[in-house]
Amino acid sequence: MLEKNDFAVHTPDMSNKQIVEDLLERIPEDASLYDIAREIEFIAGVRQGLDELDRGKRIPIEKVERELPTWIIR
Repeated sequence: MLEKNDFAVHTPDMSNKQIVEDLLERIPEDASLYDIAREIEFIAGVRQGLDELDRGKRIPIEKVERELPTWIIR
């Protein structure tokens, strides 16, 4: 897994290509393709979530509180 000590600021006006280029600049040379893919998947998920929030698509906290126990792996 890549270390989270080099944070980037991805602005909404950055293209997907610019975000990936920024990621490739910051990751270690010995990063595996698996690690790179996981980072891209994480960034994509965050951007999707932010986009959904911008469009007003939210989940009420009460629903999250009800469903949270089912999300935890034991």
